[in-house]
Amino acid sequence: MKPTTDVARAAPLVDELLFPEAPRWRAGQLWFSDMIAKRVCTTDLNGTVATVAQFDEMPGGIGFLPDGTPLVVAMATARLLAIRDGCAAVYAELGDAARGHLDDMAVAIDGTAYVGAVGNMSADTEGTPPGGALVRVTPSGVVSRDADNLAFPNGAVLTDANTTLLVNETFGERITAFDIGEDGRLLNRRTWAALPGLHPDGLAVDELGAAWVGCYREEKFVRVLQGGRITDVITTAGRWATGAELGGPDGHTLFLLSADTDQRRFFNGDSRGRIDTVRVDTPAASP
Repeated sequence: MKPTTDVARAAPLVDELLFPEAPRWRAGQLWFSDMIAKRVCTTDLNGTVATVAQFDEMPGGIGFLPDGTPLVVAMATARLLAIRDGCAAVYAELGDAARGHLDDMAVAIDGTAYVGAVGNMSADTEGTPPGGALVRVTPSGVVSRDADNLAFPNGAVLTDANTTLLVNETFGERITAFDIGEDGRLLNRRTWAALPGLHPDGLAVDELGAAWVGCYREEKFVRVLQGGRITDVITTAGRWATGAELGGPDGHTLFLLSADTDQRRFFNGDSRGRIDTVRVDTPAASP
């Protein structure tokens, strides 16, 4: 394993956020949800932040339809919202299939969305909330609950030319993989990497198939190979390590999203977040 890097040695990009999460690199910008601020933002590599849309509740995962329309998870009301001209409109209602709060999401190149339903969360939740699942929303708007008994599905990413879905099970301490069938259904569930003692949150995949993972409770980002071997560690002492994304013009920029908070403070809206960057050897995987 390479020497541990302290995030203080990384290049600061954006400060004065509340709780940045769900980063996606697209068309020269990093998209992310500033969850407690209830907004979706973009930033360029100069750290110039723009608010794309403001919401009445916390936004979660972000993805894009084939025509470029951004989709955003509305976490508390279990809906997908489409952002057009700075305004958000309901794209799909997931309530019956979700059975609680939503979190992260991945959107396939055909527009199929895979959304993590995490059960009901609060400041007093201990351990894993019941009801974790993956909900699929087809391009025609059909909603189905495709996978049950997931321990807080988080950090979803599509890999292998959209034939595999990786999802973190935060309280299962593992990354789980699914094959994607020709009809978009999730098949062949399996453990991609066991991460004992770690609580994986955000997830990004490089071109060698390794995953950068934010381990929020352990306050560090790790690069992990399929099977579970960790090759690199970046620590964020005193800060939750949440979202991770690879991007930049050449794909070699690793975006590190972190926040100074804890569970009770988070639900009370008390958090101070930022985004840092590190140059890495292996670039982002191709879409």
